[in-house]
Amino acid sequence: MARALVIGNGQLLINFDSALSMRDLYFPHVGQLNHIGGHHNSFGVWVEGQFSWCHEADWHRTLEYKKDSLVTQVTVINHRLGLHITINDAVHYRDNIYIKKMVVKNLADREREVRVFFTHDFSIDESEVGDTALYNPEVHALYHYKRDRYFLVNGRVGENKIFQYSTGIKRFGGAEGTWRDAEDGNLGGNPIAQGSVDSTISFQMNLPSKGQDALYYWLAVGKNFQDIKDLNLYVLDRTPETLLKRIEIYWRNWVNKSSRHFANLSPELIDLYKRSLLIVRTQIDRNGAIIAANDTEILQYNRDHYSYMWPRDGALVAISMIEAGYPEVVANFFYFCENALTDCGFLLHKYNPDGTAGSSWHPWIHEGETQLPIQEDETALVLYALWFYYRKSPNLEMIQRLYRNLIRPMADFMVQFYIPELNLPMESHDLWEERRGIFTFTASAVYAGLRSAAYFASLVADEERADKYSAMADTIKKGILTHLYDDSLGRFLRGIYLQGDNNYKKDLILESSVYSVFAFDLLPASDPRVDSTMKQVELGLWAKTEIGGVARYTNDYYFQKSQDLERVPGNPWIICTLWLALWHIQRAMGLDELKKPLEILKWVHNKAMSSGVLSEQLDPYSGESISVAPLTWSHATYVHVVLAYTERYEELLVSSKCESVW
Repeated sequence: MARALVIGNGQLLINFDSALSMRDLYFPHVGQLNHIGGHHNSFGVWVEGQFSWCHEADWHRTLEYKKDSLVTQVTVINHRLGLHITINDAVHYRDNIYIKKMVVKNLADREREVRVFFTHDFSIDESEVGDTALYNPEVHALYHYKRDRYFLVNGRVGENKIFQYSTGIKRFGGAEGTWRDAEDGNLGGNPIAQGSVDSTISFQMNLPSKGQDALYYWLAVGKNFQDIKDLNLYVLDRTPETLLKRIEIYWRNWVNKSSRHFANLSPELIDLYKRSLLIVRTQIDRNGAIIAANDTEILQYNRDHYSYMWPRDGALVAISMIEAGYPEVVANFFYFCENALTDCGFLLHKYNPDGTAGSSWHPWIHEGETQLPIQEDETALVLYALWFYYRKSPNLEMIQRLYRNLIRPMADFMVQFYIPELNLPMESHDLWEERRGIFTFTASAVYAGLRSAAYFASLVADEERADKYSAMADTIKKGILTHLYDDSLGRFLRGIYLQGDNNYKKDLILESSVYSVFAFDLLPASDPRVDSTMKQVELGLWAKTEIGGVARYTNDYYFQKSQDLERVPGNPWIICTLWLALWHIQRAMGLDELKKPLEILKWVHNKAMSSGVLSEQLDPYSGESISVAPLTWSHATYVHVVLAYTERYEELLVSSKCESVW
């Protein structure tokens, strides 16, 4: 189940599914460690002897966010129980505190007692072994801990504190957990449990006929008892209602920090732009890691996840945030890459949020031959993104430091990692991580990275290297146009595969990532070769169903839903569809030519969840989210294309006015 709501502050990240269960809680890094691991931290309601958990079918749910904020706006109605509940969730922008407000309305025409229960199924440090859960009367709260991880839960209904509590064993020795104890409306009061444990607390409300009351619940996260004790006192002192208002105002000011003209975009498209900025912000760790996604539902299909920093994804996300006016949010990304860089000058496959090397399936040896387990575009695009950063925020001292430890080693590696007979980079893995060869996307990224390195070398007066990097960029461009464009097909190839003595086999599969040729400034979008390529992408990779959208490539196997390749070449991806919009934007010579990219932006909005969350890909028949959601790259690409659209719209509007004057 996709993560319909995400809230966080760069250190504490919390995800909810569409049934309102908290499914992921990451601390102390975004994406590391997950102390829930996909289990359910839920709430349930008891009234007049009847009970229902939030994920049961008798709840009607509406999941949204408050406008321009990282505060949720949720409505749930249960006609069987006769209850209407509005919910606001938020994570404090600075402190590691999660706050929930629930306004419970009694729909019955009589006074009733209502009890609300909250379950806590923590697996601290991603393990159920050795956890402790206990109620502490000193703070009138319950907390879980193990080593240097502490999670305190508390709440209030007016002046009333926790009504009942219980701790116990879960998923061991036949014990289901204390959540089962809640279903009769009462908790046993067990004060402590250790091992594989959970806990449940409850709050009591007495609601008059058609009346309502507010319940506040909070979770404080720290590295020791004093941390959570202090945070708990902070909430009580400031009051949770005051903190919620501050959080809402903070994020509203953050996302609207500068005025921007959005051309002819509708309010809905503008709202999704701002929502995307906010969601991207939740996926960026304070230490600089830009995480691909943090939806652990993917663990059902592969015993791994997306909670890694892929340098390519990070670089492209960073570019979007820089263009949107948030260079300070991604500045640490470049220092992260500096620390991660190998002594040979390349970046590895992916990294954990704490900077250590992530899991990988790229081998160091193949058929007895040593090879580098890399995707070279990941190294190149970091340099490309850094040039965007410098143009937006010209901090020469930062560049001087990074020149020696990041820019120069990366560029020198790319100069050496090269086949002179082909004027192309050596083989590496493609951006989809599925095959090894020489690819148009990778080569275009290397061209862009070397161009950026040449600019930096000139900036620090290293003219010898500037000339070398610039010359190699020109060489790579020549190789791309010679070997990766096929005249008979009239389009750029996905790539080529070496077969000895510099012979190679062409990969003729129609591929969306060849948009890189114009996106990374190798050729203009209006170039006939680009034009022919992208027209074939649009015709051949668009899903001929009611859903529409562009596939990654023909016969894409990843979560494949159809073998009817004429109609469904692959599942539509948000990013690939937006790449098509970007081409239409860059080649537009009149306002009428912006109609197609505007249609695509509307398409993206229509395919978002009600909360504004964008997934990686869609079911080509139902339009349901497939794979992870939210995908940071999807949101960042939407931001990038909106900015490109509005900029081009203004340029063409001015041009049309000038022509009318003349």
